[in-house]
This record gives sequence, C-alpha cells and structure tokens, in this order.
Amino acid sequence: MARYTGPKDRLSRREGADLFGKGAKLTRLNVPPGIHGPKGFRNRSQYGRQLREKQKVKRIYGLMEKQFKNYVQKALKSKGNTGEVFLVLLERRLDNVIYRLGFAPTRAAARQLVSHRQVSVNGVKVNIPSYQVRIGDTVVLSSKSQKIPYVKKLLEAGDKKVPSWLKSKAAAGNIAALPKREDITEPISEQDIVEFYSR
Repeated sequence: MARYTGPKDRLSRREGADLFGKGAKLTRLNVPPGIHGPKGFRNRSQYGRQLREKQKVKRIYGLMEKQFKNYVQKALKSKGNTGEVFLVLLERRLDNVIYRLGFAPTRAAARQLVSHRQVSVNGVKVNIPSYQVRIGDTVVLSSKSQKIPYVKKLLEAGDKKVPSWLKSKAAAGNIAALPKREDITEPISEQDIVEFYSR
C-alpha cells in the first residue's frame, strides 16, 4: 500500500495542527505552506471545512485516499453511529494499536515495525499495518525490535499513557475492549467527514 513520504511539517502547517507529534520541532505552525502562506488562513465554506477535516484525519492515521474512503463506506453500511464506527475502525488498525500502547513514538514508526515483521498477534507474525485487532488479541513486540534504541527508551519509560481499552505490560499488549469515542484524544470532527462522503 502506498504512503506519503514528503515533508510532514508542510502537512501540519496546512491543517494548522501538529499532526505527527513533533511538538517543539514544528516551526511556523500558524503560517500555511506555499508562496501565499504569510497571508494566513481564510474563512472556509462548509465544503472547505469538511475537506480540511477529512485531509487532517487521513494524515494523522497515515492513509491514502482509497483506503480512507473504504473505511468510511464500511462505516456507512454498519449499524450504530457512523462517525463513531468509522473512528473505531481506524483505532483498531495494528499500527495504531502499537502507537497507542506506547511501543513507538509515532504512527509512522509503528507502521514500520509492523511492516518489518517485528510484531506478532496471538503468536503469529503480522506485517499488515491495516490488520484489524479484536477483543482478546495479544500483541507482542519481537525481541529484536526491543533492542531498537527508541523502542527500548519507550519501554523503559514508566509514564506511558495507555487508553482504557488496551492493557500494556512490558513489550506486550492486550485488547481488553473496543475503543470508545472518549478514548480518542485528537481533535477530530467525524461528522464533517461523514457529511463530506455522503454528498
């Protein structure tokens, strides 16, 4: 599956939010990219607001358009609140679970761990970042990946904030329940995304 490999600061500046957790490393967040950037952000139409929200969430989870649209269509066909179902599908991705468990500093790093076969689910190595975890699944990092400096540093840190739907112990994690809307801390307006694709 394709992925974005260009400059990430530009994406964060376009959306006016820190999408990739760069913190202090991110410069000129309040100035949009491009030659017209210094003019600042203009008032957006309803369509423009929905489009920007869609692009923002797509970039947060590191997805391309086709895959993102598939998640929305799957949510539209399911029962329950479409927006919440959509976010739950995104949260259940294996690369996101690795990130939420605190095994990787970013979703991109988590995706790389999964792609390089450094993660196993229920004892079976999985190299598909979009793999949907289920309740009761056990996710474990390989012994080789635990020696990677940034992974080792994160595992040794005692102040990890793991969401309530996940249980973490050392280099292993367990899916205790399905994620709920309140577990997602990012500023996301899922209703705008659903309305964008329902036009």
